[in-house]
Amino acid sequence: MKANLKFFSKNRILGRYIVELSIHEVGKSKNYPDGIKYGLICKDLKTESYVLMDNHHPKGPHVHVNDREFLYEYVNDDLLIEDFKKLVLNELGVKL
Repeated sequence: MKANLKFFSKNRILGRYIVELSIHEVGKSKNYPDGIKYGLICKDLKTESYVLMDNHHPKGPHVHVNDREFLYEYVNDDLLIEDFKKLVLNELGVKL
């Protein structure tokens, strides 16, 4: 199945943060059991710090906060975006 774009946003905030969110519907498969492929990132251009949430194969849903990495349980798109905003606020101090 071809990937269908569900959501996309790219912004620069406060002149120093790049925020890009993309969510695609890809159809359920072994690699994407939820039928969703996503990547959400906020990067501080000054310090190079970042928060990244993605679900590429073979890792599945997970989060990167600079050099740390941990699993994430995807529930739905709205909660994914909400959780991303909370992580960015907690880790980078930026309210999206």
